[in-house]
This record gives sequence, C-alpha cells and structure tokens, in this order.
Amino acid sequence: MGKDKNTKIKNALISVSNKDQLELLTQSLNELGINIISTGGTASFIDNLGIKVKKVSDITGFPEIMDGRVKTLHPKIYGGLLNRKEIDDATQEEHSIQNIDLIIVNLYPFEKTIAREDCNDEMAIENIDIGGPAMIRASAKNFYTKTIVTDPSDYDLIIKELKMNSGSTSFEVRKNLSLKAFRYTADYDESIYNYFNTKNNDSSQKKIIDMHLSQIKELRYGENPHQKAGLYTQGETSESSLTGAHVYQGKPLSYNNLLDANTASKMRSKF
Repeated sequence: MGKDKNTKIKNALISVSNKDQLELLTQSLNELGINIISTGGTASFIDNLGIKVKKVSDITGFPEIMDGRVKTLHPKIYGGLLNRKEIDDATQEEHSIQNIDLIIVNLYPFEKTIAREDCNDEMAIENIDIGGPAMIRASAKNFYTKTIVTDPSDYDLIIKELKMNSGSTSFEVRKNLSLKAFRYTADYDESIYNYFNTKNNDSSQKKIIDMHLSQIKELRYGENPHQKAGLYTQGETSESSLTGAHVYQGKPLSYNNLLDANTASKMRSKF
C-alpha cells in the first residue's frame, strides 16, 4: 500500500466525552466544507452550534440501542475506517460505504470515575468504552489514509494542517497521531486492568506489577556518549526531587549527571 503524501479530508466522524475546544474545531471543519458525522451527546452539541451534522444512525440505518452501548459498531462505519484505497473501492461501492477520513474520538472518563469516592463496580463498568477504542484502533491502523485525533490539545495542529494543505493532512502528521492514539488506548486498557486487578487481588500477591512511566525530558546522553537516554517518572514531577530539578547554567543533564546528583543528594541527607 502506497503512502499518500497528503490525504484530502471530506468526511469527519466526531465522538467525544471531553468536549474541550470542540466548538472551535467543528466551526473550523465547517468553514473548510468538511462533512461532520457524530453520535449521541456530541451530535447534539454540534447541532446546538448551528452546524450541520449527520448522525451515525442515519448512515447505518440502525438506531443507537442499549442506552448508547451500541451505536458505531457497524460495517458501514468500520468499512469507512478500514477501507484501503483502490483495493476496497468495489466493495465500498457495492455496499454504499463512504470514506471517513478524519476521526476525532476520546473515551469515557474511566479514570475520573474510579477516582470518585462513591464509585462502585457498576459505575466503573459503565465507563469502560467499547466503540471508542475500536474506532481509534481501526483508524490508527489505517494511518496511510486516515487521520485519528484523540487529544483536544491537537485540535490546533489539525486546524493549521488542514488550512495549510487546502483541506488535506500530511503523512507524517497522520503517522505521529496514529502512534499517539495507540498509546492512548494502551493507557486506557491499563487503567481498567489495574483497577480490577487491585480490587480482586491482595496487593502483596500480585503476579504482575505494571510500571506506568512517562518521559518528562530527554537527557543529553546515556551512560556512554553514543547512547540515548531519557528521564521517566510515574507521576507528576516534584520540586523536592531530581525529576523537578532545573538547570540554571551549563549543558543539559546526562544519565551520569543525574546519578552523581542523586548520590550527592543521598549523602547530604545523612548529615
């Protein structure tokens, strides 16, 4: 399958729980003449802005059912996400499946839900998203021609990209957003696993311990000058630890610099 340098965006599917900056995004897509497809509360939000939106149920010919548990899981949606240019053209035409080029999806707020004091298993389970991760993975897999956006902080990037490229997205942007999307669904699944693993097992008897680490900065080099290295943390950086340290003068820190600083800090704490 060839890499399209730029892919024209004609149809966008939007289904989000987090509606931050959604008004700006949908207005920009509308101004660019991009058709918007949506679901449930997101469709109502867009419609209330006075922007034309087509409901997923109008495309599938099937209503949202089971309190919204089933709405996007349909061949006419996934055919539009997973189709391959030229290879699947005849199949699309036979079954009246239209391309979905831009996919804006974020998931039910599982982590926020389980952080609530009144959260129980039923609440947690109802906030496990099914259709969202499936759409994200399908679109991310097909990044040669599909653009998947999962983070509202990337809306500005997409708007600028579309305006700069006459309504198209570049291969590099699609590939980078795909990678970010796979990280997003991996983190989401991990939070679900950790929640039920903690509830169902004595923490001292866990068979698997997951270390969720995020890179907060790239180091100058690793143990040796030819090696790459990064500084990772499990949570927020802290001003009281080396993860929150600032370099006020001199070169950026290397792995060895951090080891030396950590040793010096431990020695100081003994006095």
